Amino acid sequence: QVRLVESGGGLVQAGGSLRLSCTASGNIVSTGDMGWYRQAPGKQRELVATIGSGGNTNEADFVKGRFTISKDNAEKKVYLQMNDLKPEDTAVYYCNARNVIIPYSTERHNYWGQGTQVTVSS
Repeated sequence: QVRLVESGGGLVQAGGSLRLSCTASGNIVSTGDMGWYRQAPGKQRELVATIGSGGNTNEADFVKGRFTISKDNAEKKVYLQMNDLKPEDTAVYYCNARNVIIPYSTERHNYWGQGTQVTVSS
């Protein structure tokens, strides 16, 4: 069974930094594309940033210049370095892995982590 486990969330003052980590575990041939989404109270889940297996990245406009996504394919980890955090960045941040290849399956699979809370105080 594939699991995604996030860590690194917490409470930080505006202008501060946090680094989120997500580790994929289980019987995985390839983690595919990995990324981060977030959901604030009363709002829909939205894309923060994704990184493909080849290293290509896609970032939401609201994080460009502040957040950086990176990936360690060998360790099946994805990171989100968040700098210059703002109160509007407060949300639950979810790790996602899509187009995951697992043994004995011709399908590509999509997985979500349980989320980690990020709270930015003003």
